[in-house]
Amino acid sequence: MSEIPEKASGGVVWQSSPPGSIYDYIRVASFSIGPDGLVEQWSRRAVDLFGVTAEEARGKDPVEAFMPADQRERGHRRVREILDGKEWTGLVPFRIPGDDRPHGIAEMYVMPSETQTGERAALCIVVDVRALRRIETDLAASQAIFGQSPFGFLLFGTDLTVKRANRRFATVFGGSADDHRGRTVHDYLNLPEADRMTAALRSVLETGESVTDFEIVGAAPGSRDRRHWSINLYRVHSGSGRPIGVAGLGIDVTRRHNAAREAASARRNLALLNEAGARIGNSLDLEATARELLDVAVPGFCDLASVDLYQGLLTGDEAPPGRWGSSHDVGYGAGSAELRRVAFASAVSDTPRRTEVGHGAGSGCCGPEPIDVGAVHRYPFNSPCAGALRTGRLHTVPGADGELVQTTLVVPMVAHDTVVGLVQFSRTKGSESFGERDRALAVELAARAAVCIDNARLYRREHERALILQRSLLPPGDPEAAGLDIACRYLPGTAATEVGGDWFDVIELPGHRTALVIGDVMGRGLRAAVAMGELRTAVRTLAQLDLEPAEVLSHLDEIARGLGAPIGAQQSRGHKSRGPELSEVYLATCVYAVYDPVTRRCTFANAGHLPPVLVEPGEEALLLDVPPGMPLGVGGEPFEEVEVELPEGALLALYTDGLVESRDHPLDEGLSAFRRALTDPARPLEDVCDRVLTSLETGHGEDDIALLMARIQGLPTEAVGDWRLPREPRSVGRARELARTQLKAWDLEPLVDTVELLVSELVTNALRYGEGEIRLRLLRDRTLVCEVWDAGLVQPRRRRAKDTDEGGRGLQLVGLLSSSWGSRRTPRGKTVWFELALPDGEGTAEPTVEQLLSMF
Repeated sequence: MSEIPEKASGGVVWQSSPPGSIYDYIRVASFSIGPDGLVEQWSRRAVDLFGVTAEEARGKDPVEAFMPADQRERGHRRVREILDGKEWTGLVPFRIPGDDRPHGIAEMYVMPSETQTGERAALCIVVDVRALRRIETDLAASQAIFGQSPFGFLLFGTDLTVKRANRRFATVFGGSADDHRGRTVHDYLNLPEADRMTAALRSVLETGESVTDFEIVGAAPGSRDRRHWSINLYRVHSGSGRPIGVAGLGIDVTRRHNAAREAASARRNLALLNEAGARIGNSLDLEATARELLDVAVPGFCDLASVDLYQGLLTGDEAPPGRWGSSHDVGYGAGSAELRRVAFASAVSDTPRRTEVGHGAGSGCCGPEPIDVGAVHRYPFNSPCAGALRTGRLHTVPGADGELVQTTLVVPMVAHDTVVGLVQFSRTKGSESFGERDRALAVELAARAAVCIDNARLYRREHERALILQRSLLPPGDPEAAGLDIACRYLPGTAATEVGGDWFDVIELPGHRTALVIGDVMGRGLRAAVAMGELRTAVRTLAQLDLEPAEVLSHLDEIARGLGAPIGAQQSRGHKSRGPELSEVYLATCVYAVYDPVTRRCTFANAGHLPPVLVEPGEEALLLDVPPGMPLGVGGEPFEEVEVELPEGALLALYTDGLVESRDHPLDEGLSAFRRALTDPARPLEDVCDRVLTSLETGHGEDDIALLMARIQGLPTEAVGDWRLPREPRSVGRARELARTQLKAWDLEPLVDTVELLVSELVTNALRYGEGEIRLRLLRDRTLVCEVWDAGLVQPRRRRAKDTDEGGRGLQLVGLLSSSWGSRRTPRGKTVWFELALPDGEGTAEPTVEQLLSMF
């Protein structure tokens, strides 16, 4: 501790230096040299610096004692000059006596002096250069840390005033670093924050305990933005440990603070969404769902809220077509239709239930009068509410001065691209403003409630949607097939019994063959229609693979079992079945038949369906003996095939059980009545269909009815060219010749060049890659089909030939020049085919030069 100052005679205040002064750091030592050049006085600091006691140093020549041998001559010369009265400053190497190597370098200042007798002497001041260099390094490091820090740095003295500030601090608070000397925290912060900061500084200075992450709030000069700073304070000491001030390091953590606040808001919003998922939509009552929405939103999300629904929705009217965001009307009138206020909630005391959300009592957001709960009203066309209903987008409406509400979010309730109503969320003045996350949450809450509200409307429309879906999946009214005259009928069940899963299809296969399909998915409603659509799509896909009928049904059986797996999984977990529809909807019956007009033979496979009916000319209708098999989805049993030759003019009928089965009579009676209705097959096929439907009791409305009838008209002999070729190279030329001759006989000369080229490619491939005898067949009907048969099992594969390949472009050429092409398996090998449109039909455009060059 410093001594009390004493006033000297000259007015100078004498005061002893405290421990840890600068002299302790720089290690200043002194000694004196007498007129004889020998050491007279030796200070204690010289003892510490040179390691020599005063007794050992006095009376010695300093040059001889402390300087290296090679420096002594120069040293004696300097001593003589000094004793002659010259001053000298310089660096002097020194050594410890008894050690020949230099020990260090001292910076020496030598001043001439006089003794009492007037003789010349000298006083020497010595500083250890190493200590000076350490001080310089420490000062440079301190300056780098303090001055170049990217954070604000302050050094407070013991009086809590700023002794030093760095450039970063001055950049934020203005001026230069020196301008901040002598200031206090009250010059930067408001009174409450300044008092908190002062108390923290004083505590650190007195206790020595550091303070970390001390957060204060303020604003930079000239800015109104609130900033958050994290302050770290620690006490600074002198070399002897004496406290000399407090250092403060400030970091701007505004972004971190905002991120933490947003995270807390996000957690709150997630909690609200979880609550909304649990509480909204527990019933199909529209008003109850609206009240559930407001119970979640008030007061957890807002202070006031209301819900309006379209009056047409509440009365059961259907919404007109339109999507929000388009030029069409939206929802039930694009904001101009009538709405009903169905719910209101408030967390503000003494708020009238009829106060319009968004403004104070007595004024409305979109009109001068408030809206009562239960009132039917319209929003003005140019109002924010009507705009939200038209666009399907959220609108933000600020509150007026002097009113209760600060801000209102006007959110349309959108479900399945249809606006069903409007919800308004309001926060009163003094509450936190709505942010972007709040807007997103408002849209999500409104959307969830809208979905629940719209469920009732969607439930009413299920029957109609099922009908639309089912009819869209059925083939067109007049399907065409080679060698067949086809007629069909489909009658859906009544609205009272919903709809079923009946379907039929007519699929063209290669070689002018036709697949006839009819099926019935067990069950009713939209689930049955969806299952029917999936099975029909699967049938069409399998048919394009040209599989045998039994194989098609086997694959369908696996698909149907896969569709039913989720139901079985649910029941295995203990879910109770709500009726036969859940277990039967993925079971189906089906008949798949493939007809070849060249041979007039039809191959049947049956999966639990009613047998086909065949009526030959002049004969009675009979049920074909096709093994019924198990329904699709049961599994475990193979399907059998039956091949039947159908005479020219015969009538084939495929049907579903809704045509012949009802509660009023057994199935056998219905089948007998159906056969009797087919006693006059020579009539036009459309008339036969109408006769069947009018003769049988088709109005019972217990199930859908599907009827598919085909009259056999095989291809005439002159429309078929069939040849067998030996397995030898000259068969390629022979095939071209046969094709050319046949086309000329059919008056198809425009196709000769193309057919010759493609036939040559297919026969060449059969010779190169196939096996056994080669068969060439041309079929003329609505299109021209060419088939090349061989006994090889390897299917052709189209590939991209390299530029250097001499071959490999045959199938590319076939695909480019033909309307379609492909290959299929046969019982004794494979068939590769292509199809061309007839000259008077809609032919395929000639390939361009670029398409031809793309093969090379």
